[in-house]
Amino acid sequence: MDSGAGLYRLLGDEARLRLLRLLSLERLNVSELTAIMGLAQSGVSRHLGLLKDGGLVVEAREAGFSYYRLAPAVRDGANGFGPLWPLLESQFAQAASTPEASEDDARLEEVRRLRKENFEVHAGVDTRERQLVPGRSWAAWARALGHLLPPLRVADLGCGDGYLAVEASRWASRVIAVDRSAAVLTRARGLARRRKVRNIVWKRGELERLPIRDAAVDVALLSQALHHAGDPARAVAEAARIVVPGGRVLVLDLREHGESWVRERLGDRHLGFRDDSLAGLLKGAGLTNVKVRVGARRTGDPFTVLIASGLKKPLK
Repeated sequence: MDSGAGLYRLLGDEARLRLLRLLSLERLNVSELTAIMGLAQSGVSRHLGLLKDGGLVVEAREAGFSYYRLAPAVRDGANGFGPLWPLLESQFAQAASTPEASEDDARLEEVRRLRKENFEVHAGVDTRERQLVPGRSWAAWARALGHLLPPLRVADLGCGDGYLAVEASRWASRVIAVDRSAAVLTRARGLARRRKVRNIVWKRGELERLPIRDAAVDVALLSQALHHAGDPARAVAEAARIVVPGGRVLVLDLREHGESWVRERLGDRHLGFRDDSLAGLLKGAGLTNVKVRVGARRTGDPFTVLIASGLKKPLK
């Protein structure tokens, strides 16, 4: 840094301070930072370039990605940084209680969870600190388990961009994917075309009023969709309506939490569900053999994923 004034100008931007705070907690790549901060990738890259030129962050290439972290000199006070770190540390501590920082921290934990579920240990740049296990992934295991299932008819309710529908299409005989957004369905159809998937039927509709006839599918999936429903009880009842006797409804959703920012940023109508409330929704729809279990949880992550299932009574 040529001058103290230049350093102050560099630190006078809120987005760059957010970046520095995140990089003081974890080394991250541009895609991860973009997802956490909700900024355009070009903007994140520009800010990172300025911070790198100023000596505040360092970059290292690994597994085809560039990872950034806070430069050790900042904490050490080397290279003319002097007492900068105590000032930044104080600033970060004050910012930690703000809604924006809470949102950043929640999304950072989601990045950490995804890394863990991909069996990747991002302990540090030094390869001696990392465990590399080529080819291990939850996606591969999910597809392997699909080999054990019969060719079921599946409904993906609140399908979003279609990733789950496409995965289910690998083992299902037919998938009916429903979402209320025309724009989202357009993206989902594009994904299916690129993956050369032809056994998915895409329908536009509401969770509480599904455009699917009675007893049309063997399994109805509600994956991270129920907290978007205006009437969750009605949505689960509709899912039960469309499965055959002996069929199942499977729900993945969030346990009750206090992250209210998701209402504005993500359009969530409900801040998750208590375990007993989720079980009550399935029982209220006439389903039996109801089970609710924890699907994913990390220490420090405000979001816990619950898995709930229920059986539609077979005909006597």
